[in-house]
Amino acid sequence: MNGAHDLGGAMGFGPVEPEPEDVRFHAGWEALVLALTLAAARPGGWSIDESRHARESLPPPLYLNLTYYEIWLAATEKLLVAHGLVGADELAAGRSLRPGVPAPEPLDAAATAEVLATGAPTERAEPAPPRFGPGDRVRARVMHPRGHTRLPRYVRGRCGVVESRRGAHVLPDARAHGDGEAPEQLYTVVFAGEELWGPDADPTTTISVDAWESYLERA
Repeated sequence: MNGAHDLGGAMGFGPVEPEPEDVRFHAGWEALVLALTLAAARPGGWSIDESRHARESLPPPLYLNLTYYEIWLAATEKLLVAHGLVGADELAAGRSLRPGVPAPEPLDAAATAEVLATGAPTERAEPAPPRFGPGDRVRARVMHPRGHTRLPRYVRGRCGVVESRRGAHVLPDARAHGDGEAPEQLYTVVFAGEELWGPDADPTTTISVDAWESYLERA
């Protein structure tokens, strides 16, 4: 969706301010929000794609005025209500107002570390032969879906070259909305800076985007 989260190439939001890689949290509550987000997904049964869509679909005035982990918290609250784990009235009251729903046993610390380290693989059997291969010139489709997508706005309608094929993977656009995995071929496509930003771009700049097959057409 064309939401406030898709800021690639947008002007007026100030410079990117890199932080040291070992800085994870700026306050203790942020670590609690991360833990809550990961823990709630187990009884909630939602995927990482649905979780991302919940964050992306927050109203733009809200999204742009929240910090990183405030966005995560707002999206988790939204998912908890949508999946019937918490009532909107309970969120407003700040406490339980009725018995909880049955949920799977929580993971212990050792199991949690293992799950986070291994992740949930998204590679699947190939549903069809790939349409593109390394060296092929492709164009990112012009698309404005109302739901989740991983295709950035700034590459839509632009031409690039397939650098590599990554095999078939779960399509986020489908799984974010409970429409199954719908696996597709995934490619790394390289775009020249000038193709994206015009003649004022640094001529040495290239942008690599992982794009599912339905995002692309032959140029």
